[in-house]
Amino acid sequence: MSEGRDAAAIHRAIEAVWRIESAKIIATLARKVRDVGLAEELAQDALVAALEQWPVDGVPDNPAAWLTQVAKHRALDRLRHVQLAERKAPEIGRELDALHEMAQADFAQAVDAALDDDIGDDLLRLVFTACHPVLSTEARVALTLRLMGGLTTDEIARAFLVPEATVAQRIVRAKRTLAEARVPFEVPRRHELDARLASVLEVLYLIFNEGYAATAGDDWMRPGLCDEALRLGRIVAELVPGESEVHGLVALMEIQASRTAARVGASGEPVLLLDQNRARWDQMLIRRGLAALARAESLGGALGPYALQAAIAACHGRARTAGETDWARIAALYDALAALSPSPIVELNRAVALSMAFGPAAGLEVVDALVDEPALKGYHLLPTVRGDLLFKLGRHDEARREFQRAASLTRNTREQALLRARADACGDKS
Repeated sequence: MSEGRDAAAIHRAIEAVWRIESAKIIATLARKVRDVGLAEELAQDALVAALEQWPVDGVPDNPAAWLTQVAKHRALDRLRHVQLAERKAPEIGRELDALHEMAQADFAQAVDAALDDDIGDDLLRLVFTACHPVLSTEARVALTLRLMGGLTTDEIARAFLVPEATVAQRIVRAKRTLAEARVPFEVPRRHELDARLASVLEVLYLIFNEGYAATAGDDWMRPGLCDEALRLGRIVAELVPGESEVHGLVALMEIQASRTAARVGASGEPVLLLDQNRARWDQMLIRRGLAALARAESLGGALGPYALQAAIAACHGRARTAGETDWARIAALYDALAALSPSPIVELNRAVALSMAFGPAAGLEVVDALVDEPALKGYHLLPTVRGDLLFKLGRHDEARREFQRAASLTRNTREQALLRARADACGDKS
């Protein structure tokens, strides 16, 4: 029985080390072999070796260094095999020599090289590669969670409620696409950095939002995804500290994540923002978010879309009660966001702010202008907002129809139940 417990403890230790260190290991290998797919295979080989050896030999003093060293030896073996098969490839020979020298080096030096010297640059290269625009959005999300987050294919599939085979296929195709497109393992040059960084931030926020308000399934939230996106966001902020929008996104996620405990009721039902018990908001996360927002603002220049959204979230975070919320400032910030990054969803959120600052009629005027917007066709929050404003104006029959329509559009069962309850409440008022 004791041996079983010990083995289980070692397996948990391996999982923890892998989750924390896998991105660094893959990034280090990718710099050497110049192929993200191959780097991950080599790292996985090292993981398999750990699963076989650590239960027998015990967890090494420096588990991350052990995994890195084993992966490097696997790379050496792989390249030696390739060299034997293709003797006419001098570049492979040079790579072999470099890896051989590294494998023969003193173990402590190998640890330093693997985990300290260039790891920041390597991680930055890895995140830019995983989020390369040549990949589809779904592929970027899956590959980022796999390479940067250390999640298994099964974990990613369960997080997004899709078959494991679908996720596996996305990851395989993504690696193949990167190889075929000869995407370099490098930090993009200044002239393309903004666009590439925007792709990284988009992926992180997509992951966060899927955790914050799940699009489908029985759970209103999947906090694990929020935590992963926030962890990765903090890493990117450390790697590119001079980019305002990175700090803006981290600030936005920190403040939104602070509400996690208050967003779900005792039975798992959604609790809307104005109904939340703010005593349950995580004040440490709010302070971290406000500090990240201050960093974004300190870098000078106009705030970008993520920093503006963080400033909006900060208005909620600073308000001790719902009644103290500075809705006029939030409306002004949405005006700025709409001017900088216009979209129907921004307009919908601006309508909510206007309704809170200047009355439901002001918000409904904006919402009514969005009813025929093609981009919002099938978007359940449009009839949700419209139903709420109609209800506040006493137009209960119309509100009920809007809530019923919203319930038919969402795939999240918790949200469906909430919207149907709101529709029923409209009937009680008629």
